[in-house]
Amino acid sequence: MAAGISKWDLDTPCLCVDLDRLENNLDRMQTTVARNGIASRPHVKTHKCPAIARLQIAAGSVGICTAKISEAEVMFEHGLEQILMTTVNVTPPKIRRAMQLRQWCAGFIQAVDTPANAHELSAAATEAGVTADIVVDIDPGGHRTGITAGQPALELAHLVDTLPGLRIRGMLCYDGGAQHVTGFATRRQRALERLQAAVETKEKMERSGLDTGIFSGGGTGTYNIDHETPGLTDVQVGSYVFMDAQYLAIGGADGDDVYRDFEPALTVMTTVLNAQYEGRATTDAGAKANTINRPWPIVKGETGMTYTAGSDEFGTLRYEDDASRTYKVGDKFELIVSHCDPVVNLYDQLYGVRGDTVEVVWPIAGRGKSI
Repeated sequence: MAAGISKWDLDTPCLCVDLDRLENNLDRMQTTVARNGIASRPHVKTHKCPAIARLQIAAGSVGICTAKISEAEVMFEHGLEQILMTTVNVTPPKIRRAMQLRQWCAGFIQAVDTPANAHELSAAATEAGVTADIVVDIDPGGHRTGITAGQPALELAHLVDTLPGLRIRGMLCYDGGAQHVTGFATRRQRALERLQAAVETKEKMERSGLDTGIFSGGGTGTYNIDHETPGLTDVQVGSYVFMDAQYLAIGGADGDDVYRDFEPALTVMTTVLNAQYEGRATTDAGAKANTINRPWPIVKGETGMTYTAGSDEFGTLRYEDDASRTYKVGDKFELIVSHCDPVVNLYDQLYGVRGDTVEVVWPIAGRGKSI
């Protein structure tokens, strides 16, 4: 058990979260969405950690989102009961597992975006003896998932409402592309424009007498914009708990080039393995510890240096002329990760640190749940 030791005594590479920053991020998000009159329904694909999901619920979130049925199963096994699965289940094994989960989890809701899949879910729900709660996934225009807004989505919602074993609960419309648009004004315009067709669809559903209690969407990059979308009930925020280099680059509402609404809480700690060549050092955190997403990780608390995951096992640190310091073999430092979601999926556990002391070790129970 690592609790109580200095974080600098941890072996590397390892994944750490600053608990003070994590708690501040939770409070900032919940305070903002409550003030804006909407709810948070955080996406656990970011942290895959039941302990953090419970903190989010305790802070006031109405439930959680998952991307995979396996994530939903893990979260339910760890006591989370209000679960919205935002990815459609189309293979027979996943559909069966979804209905089995619904037998035990009254708060499980799943998405659908085609009539054919609605019929498949209906048959499986009837066979399992359950009534499956369903939201219609509406495409915001990126053509990644979801049915076209307007009449196609309305017809699908009516179909769900009439099929045996299914119950319509509303809709979701998530524009992932809007989250990382650089510049607040441009991001705001994109977010509001792309959800307008979904707003009109929701209004048509309401006039048709369909349940529209859920209109879920938005995220960390648009959390302070999403309340301007008429009828949106909750935001599927994820990365705000940890933050990463990708989000830091999008800029804030105050005009700052750096997005400072939430504090970078997640780091990978790494050890220098080789420092004998001028202008550079090699560490033990390569692509298997950091992924190869861009921008590259940021060395926490230092300036004048760049870091790349140069190969599977090794990271490369390069010093610029104005580097704030250099490192010797055995030295450790922390990296603000490039993209938190895939980095978390590389680790079995997360060290919760307060100051320099490890306070808690959390299993990343959803790690590797790719099905």
